Amino acid sequence: MNAATGGAGSMGAGVLRAEAAATRFGLSRHPPPDDLAPFVDFFWVVRWDLRGQPPYEQAILPHPNVNLAFEAAGAAVYGVDRKIFTRQLSGKDKALGVRFRPGGFRPFCSGPISTLNDLVVPAVQIFGPAADRAREVVMAATSDDGMIAGAVDLLRGTSPRPDPMAEQVAGLVERITSDPALRRVADLADVAGMSERRLQRLFADYVGVPPKWVMRRARLHEAALRADAGAVVDWAALAADLGYADQAHLTRDFTATLGVPPSRYACRGATASGASGPRRPA
Repeated sequence: MNAATGGAGSMGAGVLRAEAAATRFGLSRHPPPDDLAPFVDFFWVVRWDLRGQPPYEQAILPHPNVNLAFEAAGAAVYGVDRKIFTRQLSGKDKALGVRFRPGGFRPFCSGPISTLNDLVVPAVQIFGPAADRAREVVMAATSDDGMIAGAVDLLRGTSPRPDPMAEQVAGLVERITSDPALRRVADLADVAGMSERRLQRLFADYVGVPPKWVMRRARLHEAALRADAGAVVDWAALAADLGYADQAHLTRDFTATLGVPPSRYACRGATASGASGPRRPA
């Protein structure tokens, strides 16, 4: 299994064309128990039944989060993927994932999170044989709660200890994603009360990617979300809102990551939405 063509992988978030995707698979998210909340953002469950239909490829624009996924083929840890990638679904199956908070996987990892970037690592290499036992429990369960219980037991078995630095990093990433006016690493360093160099080291150790990458990816997620909404987008105004120097800068960034200019992406989305049938309730 590799990061580009594997199974459900890190489908817990970053799903592009979400309205069309909802006609092919079900995706639910569940909050973690209180004792795992310092580490886990949420659990996600994907179920699909495509029997008698061609395989479906889903494009994912990853967030700066590590995921642990349990599938029929095995359990694996997905590091932060710095590019767009696709997941192919076929037949009838399910998968459970754990999306860790930014920095939240550090207590489970023996080295900097940056060493996991763009990699898919068998979970046994990090959690030992307990990962395979947990996968058996997860895949045998018939309910979301039963699947989640298997993952919870695995994580609790490692006795993770909350890390104040991980909590600080998670807060900084949240600040980036919630404040579009925060556009420079120097400004984030001021918010954090540390030098830019120390901030860069902290993000490499706990998040895996630099703060500038997180800022850029947050803007691209917002641009893709606007394009997927189906309404006419004023790209020049959106570029200004997201902190780009101009529309051309947004277009270059979007095209380099998603493979097509934002205007063409939006047109394709409108066509796909119109062909996908009635809107599925949220």
